[in-house]
Amino acid sequence: MPDIRSHFPSLSRQVNGQQVIYLDGPAGTQVPDQVINAINDYYRTSNANTHGQFLASQETDDILDWCRQQVATFMNAAEPSCISFGQSMTSLAFSLSRAFSRMFKPGDEVVITQLDHEANRGPWLTLEEHGITVHEIALKPDGTLDYDDAAAKINARTRLVAAGWASNMLGTVNDLATLRTLSTNVGAYLLIDAVHYAPHFLMDVQALDCDFLLCSAYKFYGPHVGLLYCKPGLLDQLPTDRLRTVEQQAPYTIETGTLNHAAIAGVGASIGFIGSFGTGDDLPTRLASSFEKISAYERELALALWNGLAQIPGVTLYGPPMDTPERAPTISFTVEGIPAIDVCRHLGRHAINAWDGHFYAIRCSEVLGLEEIGGVTRMGIVAYNTMEEVERTLKVMRGLFSARE
Repeated sequence: MPDIRSHFPSLSRQVNGQQVIYLDGPAGTQVPDQVINAINDYYRTSNANTHGQFLASQETDDILDWCRQQVATFMNAAEPSCISFGQSMTSLAFSLSRAFSRMFKPGDEVVITQLDHEANRGPWLTLEEHGITVHEIALKPDGTLDYDDAAAKINARTRLVAAGWASNMLGTVNDLATLRTLSTNVGAYLLIDAVHYAPHFLMDVQALDCDFLLCSAYKFYGPHVGLLYCKPGLLDQLPTDRLRTVEQQAPYTIETGTLNHAAIAGVGASIGFIGSFGTGDDLPTRLASSFEKISAYERELALALWNGLAQIPGVTLYGPPMDTPERAPTISFTVEGIPAIDVCRHLGRHAINAWDGHFYAIRCSEVLGLEEIGGVTRMGIVAYNTMEEVERTLKVMRGLFSARE
C-alpha cells in the first residue's frame, strides 16, 4: 500500500547509503506520525494521573475511556469494560496465570501447543508448581497443529486451552473454531494469543467466542502496550493480584499500578490510523474495509517473496505454503551451509532488517529440529512494504553465496 508509507518517518532512513527495508515487522512495526503525535500531545497537554478534580486529570480519564472503546471496536468486543491494559502481553498473561493458580486445583489440566510463542506457554507452565498438569498439542512437520492430538488431550479435567491465532515463526493460522468446540464441550476456558494475527486480519472476539484474548499494539503500528480482552463478566470472577485501592471491577482489577497513559493514547491513534485506509461511515466499517485491503496487499508481496526464495538453491522454507487460504505473511527459511545469523548479517549490510533465531517460539524450533542449527531467518511483510523492496531483497539473497566466497 504505497499511500501508507508517507506517514512513517522512519521509512526514509538510509544505512550505508541504501534505503532501509523493514522486514522485521513480526518483532514490532514502525510507527506513523499520527501515533507519535498522539503520544507527544498527551505529554504536552494532559500529563496527569487519573480521577482528579482538574482538567488535565479529566482529560487523561477521557483518553483512557476513548482508547478502551477504540480497542473494543478493533476486536469487536461487546463493551469497553472487556478491555484491560498492561505493560505487555507477557505481563498480562502472567497476571492471569497467578489468578488461575488460585482457582485451579491439583489434578486439573491445561492444554498449550508446541507452536506458540513462549509468552503463551511459560505463564501456563508455571501452573505445574500448583499440581496442575500441562499437556502440549503436537506440532506436525508441515507447521500445523495436530487437531486429533488436541481432541485426545482436551478432556473433562481440562480447565484452560491456550493457543495462538497465528504463528510468529511459521505464519500458520490455527483452526480456533475446532479448539473452541473442543474446549466448550468440556467447559474449559479458551485463551488466544492474537499478537501475530492482529496486524494482518480483522479480529472478532464475539464470533470467535473466546474467553480471553491477548495482543500487543506495537505489532500494529502502535507503542508497546499489552491488551487483554475478557468476555463480559469474566474478569470480575478472577482472583487477580490487586491492591484494595484499585477499583474492584472490570476492566481495572488486572491493571496494576499507574498505566502508561501517553502510550495508551498512541494505541487509540494506531487503531484510527489503520481505519483511515478503509471506507465507511463508522470505525467498524472502515476497519473491515482497511483489513480487506491490507490482507490482500500483504499476501501479494509475501507470495512473491516466498516464490522468489524458493527458487534460490539451498533455501528451505518452513510452514504452510504461502498460497494456503489463510496464512500470515511471515516467512522463515534456512540456507544450506550458512547459519541464520550470517544470513541476517549479510542482509543487514545491505540495509535489510530481518531476524534470526527462534523469536521466542523456541518449542516450535526444537520440535522442527531447527534450534540445533541456530534457528531460521525470518522476514515479515506489513502494509508499508513494497514490491520493489521484495525484489531488492531477493537480489541480495541471490548474492549471498558469492558474498561468502
